Amino acid sequence: MRALLAAASPYRSGDALAGIAAASAEQRVAARIALADLPLGTFLVDLVVPYEADEITRLIVDGHDAEAFRGIARLTVGGFRDWLLDDVTDGAAIAAAAPGITPEMASAVSKLMRNQDLIAVARKIRVVTRFRNTLGLAGRLSTRLQPNHPTDDPAGIAASILDGLLMGSGDAVIGINPASDNVETIATLLRLLDEVRERCSIPTQSCVLSHVTTTLDLIRRDLPVDLCFQSIAGTEAANRGFGIDLALLAEAEAATLSLNRGTIGHNCMYFETGQGSCLSADAHHGVDQQSLEARAYAVARAFRPLLVNSVVGFIGPEYLFDGKQIMRAALEDHFCGKLLGLPMGLDICYTNHADADGNDMDAILTLAGVAGVNFIMGVPGADDVMLGYQSTSFHDALYLRDVLNLAPAPEFERWLADTGLLVEGRIVDDGASALGERVLALAGPHG
Repeated sequence: MRALLAAASPYRSGDALAGIAAASAEQRVAARIALADLPLGTFLVDLVVPYEADEITRLIVDGHDAEAFRGIARLTVGGFRDWLLDDVTDGAAIAAAAPGITPEMASAVSKLMRNQDLIAVARKIRVVTRFRNTLGLAGRLSTRLQPNHPTDDPAGIAASILDGLLMGSGDAVIGINPASDNVETIATLLRLLDEVRERCSIPTQSCVLSHVTTTLDLIRRDLPVDLCFQSIAGTEAANRGFGIDLALLAEAEAATLSLNRGTIGHNCMYFETGQGSCLSADAHHGVDQQSLEARAYAVARAFRPLLVNSVVGFIGPEYLFDGKQIMRAALEDHFCGKLLGLPMGLDICYTNHADADGNDMDAILTLAGVAGVNFIMGVPGADDVMLGYQSTSFHDALYLRDVLNLAPAPEFERWLADTGLLVEGRIVDDGASALGERVLALAGPHG
């Protein structure tokens, strides 16, 4: 099964680095023909990572919903593709089957699909989550406002937050990647985010993307934690490299829920993933990187997250070499996540040593919008000066909302209108001065 899935995968540098990619285009086509004839039920007994050696495999097998699977159990992988693409199969039918679909089934069917197939099926599926606002509704596109700063300077972070808010960004989350793992620094940033949100009455949620153990410590200290963040992967060994396991994630979810900070819902977990993470940790078990990425989604869906995003080009060209490979991975990740019932977003990005550029990201951004992605990143100037990579900007989100006639989350849209920043669906600067004074005034006490 490992060899078949790897050989059927579209070519990517990570699988070649692992020595498991198809040796030729002919071998790849032969693998896809064989995969298309494989019954879906095979994936429940022929496991790519041994049950006894991996808690993610045990999670997948023990949590499989046989009743949800019953409606598609008779299908082969090729038949599953046809069922997904059939006009009669709508989003509700796919959602009903989702608990019975394993990550390996999702990965397998994606390997038989063209890019347009991945878009067409993902577009059918809406996954709606709630904390202080409603994310994932049809006709909506949300953004994570990412105001990172190389020294965690509160004034610099506040300026970036203001920049994003003035351009309608931040309804998915205002989320900072801290440059430091110092608990006091992270506590300062949490207080800043919470004060900005409360003083400006913004219907959104905040997050400082620290390690889950740090977040647990902050919760015990009664800091204002909205969302609990963690990077996750598709094997037990790779997650161990992140310093986590399923028990720790369950503890973190329970602790975050205990704060009861959500006002309209209780989806309080935020997960990030990325193809290549298991290979980079030498924890891939000979499995192709896209199948392992799909297995990470099994981890995510066990904890009812508000947000999940694939940081699709962040790990580098060793795993996704160029813009074409990044594009394919983005569409695969979004499709597989939605198919498994997750509220998928994308960090459409690349590192500066990859064979990719802003035009590639524009194309991926547009395709992801057509596919119905829940959220994207909003980074000042699309250039993250702390993490050192290229992502999508506040302007990119405005472009996508404009050309596809999309709006922010409804509660956030009303706030933008009430603040004077949104008039007849377009961002204006009428409320900029007053909002700017409030946000920047809050930076001082935290400097």
